[in-house]
Amino acid sequence: MPHLARQFESLSAISLDTTQPVHLAIGMFDGLHRGHQQVIASACEAAEADSGLFGALTFWPHPSRLFQPDDPARMILSPEIKRMKLAELGLDFIVEEPFNLKFASIEADGFLEYLKSTIPSLASVHAGENWRFGKGRAGDMEQLVEQGRRLGIAVEAVECLADSGVRVSSTRIRSLLAQGRLDEANALLGYDYFSIGTVRQGKRLGRTIGTPTLNLPFEGDLRPAYGVYVVSVSDVSLDHQYNGIANFGLRPTVGKASKPLLEVHLLEDCPFDYGHRLQVVWKKHLRLERAFPGVEELRKQIVDDIREAKRYFAGK
Repeated sequence: MPHLARQFESLSAISLDTTQPVHLAIGMFDGLHRGHQQVIASACEAAEADSGLFGALTFWPHPSRLFQPDDPARMILSPEIKRMKLAELGLDFIVEEPFNLKFASIEADGFLEYLKSTIPSLASVHAGENWRFGKGRAGDMEQLVEQGRRLGIAVEAVECLADSGVRVSSTRIRSLLAQGRLDEANALLGYDYFSIGTVRQGKRLGRTIGTPTLNLPFEGDLRPAYGVYVVSVSDVSLDHQYNGIANFGLRPTVGKASKPLLEVHLLEDCPFDYGHRLQVVWKKHLRLERAFPGVEELRKQIVDDIREAKRYFAGK
């Protein structure tokens, strides 16, 4: 059985019912990339050392939604997918604190005291060394360490992870995905980017050119580059993964869509139908989406794309 982390909708809703010491990883954790995983591993190690509990405090929405509503950061992971990825790390509990004006108004010098009031057995806090907190983002990790000394709570500032001399960050991964540089983004994430969607009835245009597709409206906030991708597909139980190829975009050749659509063609018999909720893992970016002179030119390109996808899976 997979580990099931307890889910709390806010700090005020926590009810751990335990006197065990609690070790808490804190961050937005968008993407839950390799750097974030280090922060969570730090809390895990602390919990293992004294048989305590370890959890994650994360937030929704991103603070930019509150302070820059006209140009907010686009999230790599939906709340649903972030909770799923966090639970895979073996956490005992996850807190998803609503980031609203009330929370944003907590003074930095009282932040750790506020955490302790909601988690009385809080023993340690773990965050990236550049994490900021409190009203006006006035608090830094040095200040949090000092607060911890006063309250008897250990504070661990986890060193930022670098890759090729550049810090691994959600901002960097967002840029890579938007450029279609999937291999580089996946390397920084530490896992293959994936999306979740529900199959809906389409116009059945794929059937007319020999490539029937599963049509999944894109539910994510951040849109990767429009184009053709090698993918694997499963239902959300992850019982079996099916090899496939997908076009993500507005399908400009066959009636431009108003919203981005993920159209997945499986390279084997398709067991899915309308209403199935699927997980699509984006393995490799093959090419950017483009308009073709006609349907026949599109069909020939799809044949080439499928051949390339089969070569990819044959080489795995």
